[in-house]
This record gives sequence, structure tokens and C-alpha cells, in this order.
Amino acid sequence: MKPLAYLLAVITAMTAMSCEDNGRPTMPDPVDLVNPLTGTASSYELSTGNTYPAIALPWGTHFWTPQTGRNGDGWTYTYSATKIRGLKQTHQPSPWINDYGSFSIMPVTTGPVYDEEGRQSWFSHKAETVKPYYYKVYLAEHDVTAELAPTERAAAFRLTYPEKEMSYLVVDAFKDGHVEIDKENNSIKGYSVHNHGGVTENFRNYFEVICDTPFEYEMIDGSIAMVGFKTTKGQQVNLHKPRAGGTQPQGARRPFDR
Repeated sequence: MKPLAYLLAVITAMTAMSCEDNGRPTMPDPVDLVNPLTGTASSYELSTGNTYPAIALPWGTHFWTPQTGRNGDGWTYTYSATKIRGLKQTHQPSPWINDYGSFSIMPVTTGPVYDEEGRQSWFSHKAETVKPYYYKVYLAEHDVTAELAPTERAAAFRLTYPEKEMSYLVVDAFKDGHVEIDKENNSIKGYSVHNHGGVTENFRNYFEVICDTPFEYEMIDGSIAMVGFKTTKGQQVNLHKPRAGGTQPQGARRPFDR
């Protein structure tokens, strides 16, 4: 290697390091060097990887991803897209095979609109944080910041709403899926049957979306459920299953602690 090239390589490596209080260089956590957006600038005509940002724990039972493509489109997320239709649970190995058992969650503040065209929102990569263990995006259309982090067998969501007389949350089980609202437990339950073959006749992916904010509005239309609640500026609505008694084991990491 030529001396100048070697020097540049050393400088590049050093920029990835930080320093402890004692001045010793430390390497960042390797997971923070991963860019899940790599390979997402693909299309039907040209592949640059045919990937999507998969947010999950290693060997997770399912992944979560922002959804820019229409329901059922194998190109779930493309880097050139400007709108997000939902935050989707996915099992898709490739756009050529497509997805199965998928459903999506989407916060909405522009009124009781729930179809995938009406609820979608503008977003910018400048207002998007993508890590293997965490996703955050500002949904400009709804003035909502959406965050998700994978848990052991599901995911935790934190949705920061603006001040609204009525804000909404949409759960879309996709075509032929089933949804129901359990007001007593403040949750939306259902199942997805979405698939492109290769599954048993009685295939169903069951889910439950548990909300920490009481529902003041409820609506079901086919495979889509919408609930609503009054929100104050900056109010955080959390979607996850609380631990028994509402407690967290001492020393345990919460989904958004990292």
C-alpha cells in the first residue's frame, strides 16, 4: 500500500472511534455501524440489493419495517419513495417471493382516514433514524414522530402526537384479515392471512396491539380498525404489552433505552 493511501485508511478507521475519559480510543458498538438502508434503492427494473430496513432482534420471529409500497407490493420500502403508508410487521425474504402474515400500524391526525392512500404521510430521510434495533421517523402529514424497537417476540412503539381534539391509530390486517377492538383491555386484536402461497389452508398470523391510552373513538371497516383519543402537544402514546404488575426487572433494558 502506498504511504498516502495507508495514512488515509488509518484516518478513516480513527474517525469511527471515540475516546474514554482517560483518552484511550474505544470502538463503537458494531451494531451501530450497520446501515439497514443499504440495498433499498431498488426497483422492479433494477436491483441494488432488493432489501428493506429490517428492524428485529437476531433470529426474530418477525421483522418490522416502514412501508412505502402498496399493500401486497413486494417492494415494501424503496429509498426513493417520499411517503410512508404504515409500519409493517413482515416476514418477507425477497420481493420475488413477497410477504406473508403481514399487518401494519399507522398514526393519523388528519381526520378519520384509514385507507392506505388516505393515511399515508410525507417523510424525509433527514428526519429518519434507522438502526437494526431501532427505527424513528417524523410523519410530516400528521405531525407525529413514530418510534419502534423490537422486543423478544414483538415490538414496542412510541408515538408522539400533536395537540388534537381527536388523534387516531390505524391497524390494517390487509385483505381478508380480521380485526376486533377490545375496549376493556384497550387493545386491537386480529389476524392476518396475507400470503402468496406456500402456507397451509388454515394459515393465520395472530396479533394484539395494546395501547396505554384509553380509546374514545372506535371504527372497524373490513380488515381495518381505527381508534381515536384526544392528545396534548407532545403526548406519547405507547403500544406494547406491559409486564405483569406494570414493573420492569431491575437492571433490564427498556425498548428505547439504547
